[in-house]
Parts: sequence; structure tokens; C-alpha cells
Amino acid sequence: MRVEPMDVMPILIVDDDASQRRLIEFWLQEEGYTALTASDGHEGLKFFEQKSPVLVIADLRMPGLDGLDLLSRVKAINQDVPVILITAFGTVNNAVEAMKLGAADYLLKPLNADELKLVIRRALEHQQLLDENRYLRNLADTGFRFENLVGRSRKMREVFDLALQVAQHDTIILLTGESGTGKELLAKAVHQNSLRRGKPFVTINCSAIPEALIESELFGHRKGSFTGAIADRVGKFEAANEGTVFLDEVSELRPSLQAKLLRVLQEREIDKIGYPHPIKVNVRILAATNRDLRNLVEDNQFREDLFYRLSVVTINLPPLRQRKEDIPLLVEHFIRKYCDRHNLPQVSLGDEALEILTGYNWPGNVRELENVIEHLVVLAKDRVIRAEHLPAEIRQAKVRIGNLALELPADGISLEEVEKEILLQALEKHNWNQTHAAKYLDITRKTLIYRMEKHGLTPPAGAAKVSPDAADE
Repeated sequence: MRVEPMDVMPILIVDDDASQRRLIEFWLQEEGYTALTASDGHEGLKFFEQKSPVLVIADLRMPGLDGLDLLSRVKAINQDVPVILITAFGTVNNAVEAMKLGAADYLLKPLNADELKLVIRRALEHQQLLDENRYLRNLADTGFRFENLVGRSRKMREVFDLALQVAQHDTIILLTGESGTGKELLAKAVHQNSLRRGKPFVTINCSAIPEALIESELFGHRKGSFTGAIADRVGKFEAANEGTVFLDEVSELRPSLQAKLLRVLQEREIDKIGYPHPIKVNVRILAATNRDLRNLVEDNQFREDLFYRLSVVTINLPPLRQRKEDIPLLVEHFIRKYCDRHNLPQVSLGDEALEILTGYNWPGNVRELENVIEHLVVLAKDRVIRAEHLPAEIRQAKVRIGNLALELPADGISLEEVEKEILLQALEKHNWNQTHAAKYLDITRKTLIYRMEKHGLTPPAGAAKVSPDAADE
């Protein structure tokens, strides 16, 4: 594992010897780190509280607050921050005491540059591993949470697993899914779990910026480069340098800007309006769309080369109707969120109301559910949400067997995929019990098994077995 300098916050050097501080600072800058320096323990503690450095290097013997006292104070504030102690008066007792108090290492003066750099790198690598392990343990404990995204369904677990796997690599990711499924939340979660966390996260809504202004908005311009350019402007790509750019609704970019975006991805540079030379940028690209880019490529509305550059890794966020087992968790999450936000007592939800919410198809997905829950939380008079409090369009929505109401997409639909999805939902509803799922679908178990094999549907580990007394129809 390698810890990149861009990922670390400042390293704090605390030593009453000015020449020693300057020497360590020089060594750190050689490695690409940012250094803060303090001339005594009290100043060092003040900087630690204000600047939150990622690592502390402190002299053992200093007037006032010495290295061991500073180590204790630092660990009391944040026990995870590595502290390296240095001294010209090394004794076994001092070393033992330092390690007992939680020092990451203990070095003797005169310092060796290579040794110090190695110790720093090891301490930061160890800290990064601890952070990753802590995150994974938290994810395992909750079982259904990734940043602000909530879900325990198989589909969402697959999304979380893939997002976590690719987050720490600078791979370009294309997020697909219907409006309201949480693509921007997932993009932010990927950024927060990447090596670029702590750096800018800049969102660009490609459909919301007027066409006449979008090039200036993305890449910036120089004063006087066109009518109305009364001052220099820093574009969003330049503002996001060393961070992440999230291109929302990337399918709406006009062709000329698609070509410019392709150049940014390939050359890592932008053409700022009015500047004679390209400007280098170091950004990670995450893009999102609620449209099928492959269809747009076939219709010559989206560049094929740009599509392949953007879809190095594709993560699809399923619509809420395909993960209804997540609805109770989402409802609970949003109730807590909006009770806290509006400083209201907690609200309880009646069983009938939850049943109706779970049965509704949510065409607006998670965003629609969140808006409904906020409305209910604010207006709940006796702090109980009952069925009669739900919006009329949700209470009156019924599934009509034999005349099933479907909202067909304008660009066509695959009957095979519809059948596969219906089978999958019926099986998941009955924990993969084939007998019960077949009865629910009003087909024989043999027909169900045939169609499962046709679509490659296999039960996940831990799913219910077929009842031993099930008849072989």
C-alpha cells in the first residue's frame, strides 16, 4: 500500500530547536507533505486542535509542555493520530513510557532522513488500514448503510460492494438509474471513501446550465475573451483540482462539449476561453445519467468514444419498486432525519400505513419517498402516522390483476427482462421457495423451474429450500 501525499493533511513538527524544525520540514516537503511547525508543546497543542494534522513529530525534551505530556494531550483529543517522538537523550525507560502512552515510534537524534521518512510512511499506512477496517466493520455491523444510502436488499448490497471496491481507485465511474434513485448520494459516498476525500467535490448539472454559458462554467474564461466577460472566471474543473467532478445528467451535453470533455479525460487538461495554452487539471470523473447512453450512441446523439471512456465501471442504482424490502428501513431513516432536522418529537408509523407505503410503486423513487415522509413528519399531530394521513394518490393506488397498469418507457422495453424481473420479485417475496412463488404467479412449479433456468436465476446462499412435500406437478 502507498499513501499518496495529496491524501494527507498537514504533519505537525513540534521542537524547540529551530534548525531541527527546518530540517524536518525540508525532508517532509521533499516527500510532498505539507508541514506545520511549532516551537514548544503549548503552541503545538494549539495547532493540533486548530489544524487537525494527520501525524505529529515531537521532541521529547521541551520547556513547559514536554513530548510525553503533548503525546498524552494529543491522544486524549484523537487517539488515532500517530505521534512520533524524537530525542537526543534516549533511554530505555523513556522509550517504554512513550510506547505505553501510544507513540507510533521513538527515534534518536541525530535523525536520519531516510529512517524518518520510512517511519512516517509506515505510520500513515497503518492508520489508513485502521480507517478502512473500521469502515468495513461499521458496514458489516449495520448491514445496510453506505454513507447516506440505505438498503439491505440484494441489489443494494451489490451496489455498496462494487462502490466500495472501486472508490479508492481513480477509475471513471458511470452511475445509471432512474431519477430519484440516489445517484448523487452514491457519487458523494464514492468520493468520501476515495483517496481524494478532503479535496473538492464539485457537481455539474449538465442539463441546468444555459447552453451559452456551459463552456465558461465548465472550463472558465479570461477577462475580455468575449462580450460580458468582465473578470477572470475559474471553471468548475479547475476549481475541483485534486478532487472529484460529478457530471450529473451527462447525456444532456451538446456534441461540441462532448468532444471537449473527451479531451479532458484523455489529456487531463482544459482549454480555458481566452487562454493561449491548455491548463493541466488533476480530477477524478464521476458521471450519472437516467437515460440509456447506448441507445443515444446508436441514434448519434452521444459520442461512442466518450461513452466508452465514461463507462469504465458502471454502477446501476435500482428503482425503489425493485427493492421494496428496503422501504421500511428508508422510512425509519427519513423519520429520524426529519424529526431531528425540525426539532420535533419522534414519530411512530402505523402498521397499515407502512403496508401501504411498501406496496406503492414510487415512480419518483427514493426522492419521492423522502418528500412524503418529511411532509408526514411535519404534519403529524399526535406524533403517529396512520393510513388516513397518507397522500390520496398513495392510499388509492391499487395493483390491478388482469389489467396491470404499467408505465412503458418511450424507447421500448424488453419482454424477456420484464418476465425475468417478475420472476425474481416473486421468488424474493417468498424467500426463493419455489412452491410458494409458483402459486403466487399462478403457474406450476415445473414451469417456474423452467423459466428460472431460462433466465439463469439461482437462489442466493441462505434462501429457503423447496418444501420436501411439494408436489411434482
